[in-house]
Formats: sequence, structure tokens, C-alpha cells
Amino acid sequence: MNITSLIPPSTTTTPAAVARANQSLDQAAFLRLMTAQLSFQDPTKPIDNQQMVAQLAQFSSVAGISETNSSLGAIAEQLRTQTALLGDIRAATLPVSTPST
Repeated sequence: MNITSLIPPSTTTTPAAVARANQSLDQAAFLRLMTAQLSFQDPTKPIDNQQMVAQLAQFSSVAGISETNSSLGAIAEQLRTQTALLGDIRAATLPVSTPST
């Protein structure tokens, strides 16, 4: 099944938009894909339950990794801010050396 068939036509105007949409599937898009897959399956050959559970587990793993990545990005930003602040505090508290005459 082609993912672009589930994306509204207004967002598929350029190849770059299609590429971005293909790379950033969210939970809603995954559920739409799964529903489409179930509705178009052959009733005489249903999808294996193990395959469906494996797909759900993979999506959950990817979602968890994405959330962890976002959290780590926020922590890294806080560390950068704190490091800059500590540098400013250190610069402000260092005694100014005057040349001896």
C-alpha cells in the first residue's frame, strides 16, 4: 500500500512534501495504515496476529525512542544554558588583575 494515498491531496503538492510525510508517520497515520490494511485484506488469508502485534510493538518502540530523543534534546539545551550561565558567573567573580607599576 502506498502511504501517499492516505495523505490529504493538499499536502502532496511537491515531492519534498511527500518525502517528509513518508518519513514522519505519527500514531494517527499508523492507525490509518493499519485500518486500511485490515479493510483490504483477503478474508480467506487474514493477517497473522503475530505480524500485527510485531508491527504494533515496533511502532511503540519507535515512538518511545522519539520521545526519549526529544527529552534528551531538552536536557542538552538546559545544560548549554547552564554552562553559559556558569561561564558568565565565573567571569563576573574573577578578580580583575591590574598591572603593577
